[in-house]
Amino acid sequence: MHRRDVLKLMSVAAFLNAATVAAAQRSRSAEELHYLSEAQPFDYAALKGRARALAAQPYQAAQNRLPAEVKQLDWDQYQSIRFRPDHELWADEHTRFTIRFFHMGLYFELPVRIHALRNGLAREIAYDAAMFDHGKSGLAGVALPPDLGFAGFRVLMRSDPERDIAAFLGASYFRAVGGEKQYGLSARGLAVDTGLPRPEEFPRFTDFWLERPQPASDRLRVYALLDSPSISGAYRFDIVPGDTLVMDVDTALYPRKAIERIGIAPLTSMYLHGENDRRVAIDWRPEIHDSDGLALWTGNGERIWRPLSNPERLAFNTYRDENPRGFGLMQRDRDFAHYQDDGAFYNRRPSLWVEPRTGWGKGEVALVEIPTADETFDNIVAFWHPARKPQPGEEMLYSYRLHWGARTPGMPAIGHVVATHTGIGGVVGRPRSYYSRRFVVDFAGEAFARLPAKAEVEAVITASRGEVEITSARPLHPIKGYRAMFDLKPTDERPDPINLRLYLRHDGKALTETWVYQWTPPPAQARKF
Repeated sequence: MHRRDVLKLMSVAAFLNAATVAAAQRSRSAEELHYLSEAQPFDYAALKGRARALAAQPYQAAQNRLPAEVKQLDWDQYQSIRFRPDHELWADEHTRFTIRFFHMGLYFELPVRIHALRNGLAREIAYDAAMFDHGKSGLAGVALPPDLGFAGFRVLMRSDPERDIAAFLGASYFRAVGGEKQYGLSARGLAVDTGLPRPEEFPRFTDFWLERPQPASDRLRVYALLDSPSISGAYRFDIVPGDTLVMDVDTALYPRKAIERIGIAPLTSMYLHGENDRRVAIDWRPEIHDSDGLALWTGNGERIWRPLSNPERLAFNTYRDENPRGFGLMQRDRDFAHYQDDGAFYNRRPSLWVEPRTGWGKGEVALVEIPTADETFDNIVAFWHPARKPQPGEEMLYSYRLHWGARTPGMPAIGHVVATHTGIGGVVGRPRSYYSRRFVVDFAGEAFARLPAKAEVEAVITASRGEVEITSARPLHPIKGYRAMFDLKPTDERPDPINLRLYLRHDGKALTETWVYQWTPPPAQARKF
């Protein structure tokens, strides 16, 4: 599986979600589901044992046994398939949640097995053609096997049967929404060898167990088995919807072999262009992105904000840490006027914050930025990379909480970055005798309201290379914050990236989070002024 295939899967998921809304007139006479097996005992400990045993055996790749009629579906045929709401899981029960399934076909060629779990007993759900309105797909009347399986599933609240709150679809990808009910970036169960000069490995969830919640419960529990050539794993998800949807994730991982680069709690997003990076800004919309920055809360308490970019070449950066308090890909800019998109609604896209619930030890948060010229392709990946490489035969335990929504713990209480602008440096009205780049960073937050009148605020700026000049920090009343500005003058002709850091200081103490940025100067012949 290649990256672009995965991104197509997620695009199809979004399309199917919109299509299902139009067909969500529910029949209250629910149809009984069929099962492939008798009830079997199940719990998380047993799932861990199964994953451990799987890792002790040679990897067995899943066989593509998709019937020809399903495999040959084109885009229009596939998207015409609708799930029938009267066949959803728990349709006639008094749970707050219901589950609908995605059909196989198009990019979904390897099935996942889905099990209904109740009172510690699990049964695998059989595929049934009656679950779906096959539309113009041509599958109506085609005899498809009960073990065909499903591509994935969607989670809905009974109080809102037209809009799902989470979806698991494609490899180990899953998504969720906060109060704005708008999908955006994705999470993954695991990343393997992402950002290396060779194709990365995409572990996949092969099985899911959906535990029937108690009628009054606002928590849905999902279990999953993950497998790949390098590693297997057991997962438990506790999903609690709300204005900020929360997922508690526990995982036990069992490597088959040494892994060069493993990614824990990986996040995947899209950044085409924005206010700080307009390299491919040929679209009429001012900004196009699911996320505008990487936020970090380090083990020593520092808050860091790293604006995203769409680089000319793949960029891989790491931020070393020990026992991080959290990291995430955020969509801080939520002003419609900055996007002007009344279809994709990028201003409503959720942020996603990862909060470790146990000590993760030494490692680094990795950020991968991949060049793209198309908003349909995710090009941003962030994950935790432990310092110690996984070894075969060991058990790796991780526990963390995912926060999906407009406001997450990724927004610090201190002054925080709300905008980053870049452009040509120099002083307006004066001839420029050399090339320089201007950086403008706007900070907002309650910290500025507590400043005394005529407070002396200093911009503390460092650069890995070059000369910093024309610095300033002054109040910016429209946002009730401060604006820091500086120019960076390259002092050599190298086109290697330059790393920048900036924060505001008052009375010897940090007033804001730390803004970090990576700027790649143009080749010497392109440095016009």
